[in-house]
Amino acid sequence: MAPFLFVVSYVLIKQRILVYLGYEQMSETMETEQQQTKRRKGIYLLPNLITTAGLFGGFYGIVAAMNGHFEYAAIAIFVAMILDGLDGRVARLTNTQTAFGAEYDSLADMVSFGVAPALIMYEWSLSSMADLGWQWGKIGWMVAFIYTAAAALRLARFNTQVGTADKRFFQGLPSPAAAACVVGFVWVAVDQGFEGKTLAIPAMVITLLAGLLMVSNFLFSSFKEVDFKHKVPFTVLLIGVLVLMFASFDPPKVLFAGFVIYMLSGPLLSLGRKLKRSGKPKTVENESSK
Repeated sequence: MAPFLFVVSYVLIKQRILVYLGYEQMSETMETEQQQTKRRKGIYLLPNLITTAGLFGGFYGIVAAMNGHFEYAAIAIFVAMILDGLDGRVARLTNTQTAFGAEYDSLADMVSFGVAPALIMYEWSLSSMADLGWQWGKIGWMVAFIYTAAAALRLARFNTQVGTADKRFFQGLPSPAAAACVVGFVWVAVDQGFEGKTLAIPAMVITLLAGLLMVSNFLFSSFKEVDFKHKVPFTVLLIGVLVLMFASFDPPKVLFAGFVIYMLSGPLLSLGRKLKRSGKPKTVENESSK
C-alpha cells in the first residue's frame, strides 16, 4: 500500500509542478506581449520631428504668402524639401521606420508640396487673373486646385507602388520637384522685381504643367542608384564643390533652372526612348533588304 501511495503522490506533485511551470511561461509570454504592445503605442521622436519641421516649413510658406512675403514663402518650401529628404534617411539609418512615420510623411508632403505651392502661386499671381474678367478669375483658382489635386493623386499612387515600382525611377514628376518649379518661378520673378499680375499667363502655364506631369506616366530618375558609400575619384568631389559655388552665386535662378531641367527630363527621355524603339525595326528591315 505504501508504494502505491508514494507513486500517486509523486504523480500529483509532478502534475502540479508542470501546471505551475506552464503558468509561469504563460505569464511571461503575456508580459512580453504587453511590453511589445506598449512599445508599439509610442512613436520615434527624431524622424517624426524632422517631418514636423518640414510640415512647419510648408505652413509657414502659406502664412508668408498671405502676408505678401513671397520670397520667404519660396525659401520655406525649399527648406521643407531638404527636411523631406532627411527624415526618411534618418529613419533608415537609425532603424526607426514605422507605418505611422510613412503615413505622417505623406500627409506632411501633401501640405508642403501640394497645398502650399498652389496657394503661394495663387496669392502671388493667379488671383490677379480676375482683373481680366470673372472667367479668367475662375481659371486662376481652378489651375491652383488642379495642381493640388494632382499632388494628392501623385502621393496616393506612390504609396500604393512602394513595394512594386522600379526604385531607379519615379512614375510621374515627384511632388517636391513640382513644388520647386512652382515656387522657384515665384522666387526668381520676385528677385527680379516682377509683379505677379504681369506674369499671370506664364505662372498659369508652369503651375498646370507641373500638376499634369505629376500624374503622368513619364519616368523620372530617382538618383537612388548613385552610391554614396564607396570611394569616388577626386574630380567628382571637385565637381560637387563647383556646383555648390555656382548655386550660391544666384540661388533663385540656379535652383529654378535645375528643377525645370529635371521636370523636362521625363518627357524628353521618354521621347528619346520611343524614337530609339521605332528606329530599331527600320534598321533590321534595311539589313534584311541588303
